[in-house]
Parts: sequence; structure tokens; C-alpha cells
Amino acid sequence: MDRKEITIRDIIREEALQKIFDRVFDERTILAIHSLATKGYFNNLEYIVSSGKEAVVCKAVDAANNPRAVKIYKIETSDFKNMLAYIEHDPRFTNIGREKHDIVYAWTRKEFRNLEELNNAGIRVPLPIAFRENVLVMEFIGQENAAPLLKYSPPKDILEFEEFVVRSLALMVKKAGLIHADLSEYNILNNNEEFVIIDCGQAVALEHPRAEEFFERDLRNMAKYLTKQGLKTDASKLREKVRKFEV
Repeated sequence: MDRKEITIRDIIREEALQKIFDRVFDERTILAIHSLATKGYFNNLEYIVSSGKEAVVCKAVDAANNPRAVKIYKIETSDFKNMLAYIEHDPRFTNIGREKHDIVYAWTRKEFRNLEELNNAGIRVPLPIAFRENVLVMEFIGQENAAPLLKYSPPKDILEFEEFVVRSLALMVKKAGLIHADLSEYNILNNNEEFVIIDCGQAVALEHPRAEEFFERDLRNMAKYLTKQGLKTDASKLREKVRKFEV
């Protein structure tokens, strides 16, 4: 089929996904998806991996049948006021409009940029591939099916996982100059004991006025999870290990 003749109906394979598109996404979102597909970043949206208030994540495949993850932010239901709190004061993003679509588009661009910078720092996050408007294409984590969240698939070796956490936080701060700001067992995938940090749109630069607050929250969340898994620790101990970690 000539790529110029592809329609959105050709791109969407799953009936449930089509219903979501018909009910939730506006014309600009449809055009963004169509544009990314016609440029070859993916051919088809196969099924829904996850669906929440702010975004739908779909598994897609490209022309060579390589899996892709396509994250589509919802314009109307996204908490744009909360998003704005993580975008404001970030020196990488200025002159952001105050309309809903302006903020969601900026958030999508910010997640792409964060993933680029985290990847460059050696942190295991999905590789970003492309974005347009409120649609982000990135590496699909998993085999046939998406890898489960750490919440539902705990690590087999808790010490190895602690090492991953310390290394990741150290590289974020010392090399990428970023704070994840929402790190927990709900934002880490366990891909057969390979751990991958996801949902990086809210990550802020160290210059952000709430960066220290967000970093402390990340430390508390991870210390709480590690303790639940049998490795007693706390935020102070994790912070010290991050401080001493050489990058």
C-alpha cells in the first residue's frame, strides 16, 4: 500500500482501541498519529498496553515488524495544572502557552527530551524514537507482551535491584542533571530481571526550585519498596549510597 493512502482505519487494528479513538482523541491527535505512521515510525497500532486518565499506551509495529510503544496523551482529561508545575522553572522549556493543548504538547516534548538525556547518561529507560504534538513513539519494553510493572513482578534479587536504584539515581543527578520526581514501583518495568524506568515526563532539571523535594520523595518511595521486599533501608541510607556512587 502506498504510504500516502494510509488512513487511520488502516493504522488501528483493535476494535477496543478504535472505540477509544472515536470517543477520546481529537482531529489534531489523529493527524499526529497519521503523520508519524506515514513517516514510517510505525505501521499499525496493535493493542492497548495501558490506559489512564492522562494517556493511552499502545503496542505498535513498524514495517520490519519491530515492536514500538506509542504513548498518546489525552488533551481533555490530562491534569494540565499539575503538568505545568513540572514544566515551569525548567530552563529547557520557556514561553509555554497556557492552553490545555499547549501544555500537553510541551509535556510530550519534555518526556522525549528527558528520555534522550537519561539514555545519554546510561540510565535504562525506553529509547525515544519520535514525537509529534501529543504522541510519543519509543522502544517497546517486553517480548510478545509488555513487561510488567515492578509492583506486580518484584525482583528476584533485591540486592541487585538496590544496586540498580542507586546507580540510576546517581547517574540521573550527576550525569543527566535530572530528578525523576515520580520514581516508584509503578514507574519501573521488570523485563525478565532487566529493570527499565518509565514515565519520565515529569522529570525536572536540578535548577527546578522543587528538585530537592522531588528527589527526597523518590528516595523515600524506593526505600519503602526495598523495605517491603525484605531489605531494610531508609531514604537517608539510599541518599548516602547515591552520593558515594562514582559515575
